[in-house]
Amino acid sequence: MPYEFARIPSEWGVFTRATTTLTDGEVLVHNWYAADVEPELLVRTSDAAEAAALLPVLSAFFEERAAWHRRATDAIVRRFSESEPESAELDEAESDLVLSSVEVQPGGDVLLHFDDSCGQHFMHGHWPAVRFDASGSVMEVTVEA
Repeated sequence: MPYEFARIPSEWGVFTRATTTLTDGEVLVHNWYAADVEPELLVRTSDAAEAAALLPVLSAFFEERAAWHRRATDAIVRRFSESEPESAELDEAESDLVLSSVEVQPGGDVLLHFDDSCGQHFMHGHWPAVRFDASGSVMEVTVEA
């Protein structure tokens, strides 16, 4: 049975409601919209109008992508350091931690997920994530699996 959901055009491609088809043919419908680009872009709502209204948050992110990336990787290093890291450590993390997805949540929070490109910073199958509030301040650094 096909599913029809709103398609939301954007400058980064078309956002569609995320689904997963299981091996038995069952289709899981997720509660977010996604654009199939690199990095993966997610808008964490099942409401098409709300998803479209959150796209300006993505625009703000992409206008200053490098600055967001650096603030996030600095926050990751600081979260897992026992003392103030040296600038070389911060530079290395900025280079090694590759942005894999950008998730915008209702209210304007932004969650950035990173891959460890060299495998030296996090165990295999684990990745760091940084949550920013709507004002762009780091709220939380986590490691997900």
